[in-house]
Amino acid sequence: MAVGLGSFPVIPSIPGVRFAAMEAGVKKANKKDVVVFELAEGSAVAGVFTQNQFCAAPVRVCREHLAKAKPRYLVINTGNANAGTGKSGMQNALHTCETLANLTGVALEQVLPFSTGVIGEPLPVAKITKVLPDALASLTSEGWQNVGLGIMTTDTLPKGAYRQIELSGETITIGGISKGAGMIRPNMATMLGYVFTDAAVDQMALQSLLKQTTDQSFNRITIDSDTSTNDSCVAVATGQAANAVITDFSEGDGAKFAAAFLEVMQELAHAIVRDGEGATKFVTVEVKGAKVQSDATKTAFEIAHSPLVKTALFASDPNWGRILAVVGRAGVENLNVDTVSLTINGCEIAREGGRSPEYNEEAGQAAMNPEEIHIVVDLGAGDASDTVWTTDFSHEYVTINAEYRT
Repeated sequence: MAVGLGSFPVIPSIPGVRFAAMEAGVKKANKKDVVVFELAEGSAVAGVFTQNQFCAAPVRVCREHLAKAKPRYLVINTGNANAGTGKSGMQNALHTCETLANLTGVALEQVLPFSTGVIGEPLPVAKITKVLPDALASLTSEGWQNVGLGIMTTDTLPKGAYRQIELSGETITIGGISKGAGMIRPNMATMLGYVFTDAAVDQMALQSLLKQTTDQSFNRITIDSDTSTNDSCVAVATGQAANAVITDFSEGDGAKFAAAFLEVMQELAHAIVRDGEGATKFVTVEVKGAKVQSDATKTAFEIAHSPLVKTALFASDPNWGRILAVVGRAGVENLNVDTVSLTINGCEIAREGGRSPEYNEEAGQAAMNPEEIHIVVDLGAGDASDTVWTTDFSHEYVTINAEYRT
């Protein structure tokens, strides 16, 4: 079930972006599984990708192409990751790019490929290239939900977000889609994210902003601690709006744009968590009072990754000792357990390293019952903090992943 994930938003058309979603039968029939995006000439394109060293062929091709040319087309397939496929995987990814390049008259390097799905299976490249002419004939700037559906794998719902703001007297739009529900611990999960804007943004500035906001969004979510071979997040600024080109995000229009961009990125990242495989809880893990941010970050992730914590969350069981045990093994140097406190949904459970005098089991149970859980750990050692978002572990998570290939 998707926890608090509402209906897909009506994302406005973004000048300079057209798209189409097709049914190619990559893994299953009667499912949209190939998506093509067309970008206006001269668009600034930035990308961040998985740090998994066993990265998929399309990730390798994307990195190479981004370094050589300004992309004009993105082509995405689901149902097959084209990862762990060796030299033939690279050839298939390049063949997909070459086919689309020949159909559109652009250079090979101006096409970026993306894949998601089963690892280790040969890419059925003929099925993908077969639908590309129809995709190009179907390009439109409306109906974002179709491409949201077209990039799903085990997701239960398509994921989209947008914001509109005024820059230099111009209304500009920032909108995008994401996918992911399992194999999620982005390290830049299986996740894909695409964010588009008609604003004019400098290429290097856009790359810097994407990296920074990825660290505050997709790099702060986890479902099961597994980093995918195919994680990719791409930002596109078509420059079709008449705003002054943004080169800096520290003040004025640049700061306003960056704030809206982060909101979209975080909403797309949170949607992945809300639709986590088998998820029944949306969990915010906040660690504060750390000496340095790295202590807060690793403690938050250790809590979010703990199977014992996650199963207790599924059961709505206030077994708070599991959380304190994780804090103790998180690797915080010179941790003083006598300064640690814990609250869940505003209920103080532990104070100064032990059970709070005001705590009782009924209050703890009431704190654990809601679908949305906010865990706050205060290490009592400094001013640094960090937050990550995760889910519980349910029986359904095991079922989904046990039966994934079938």
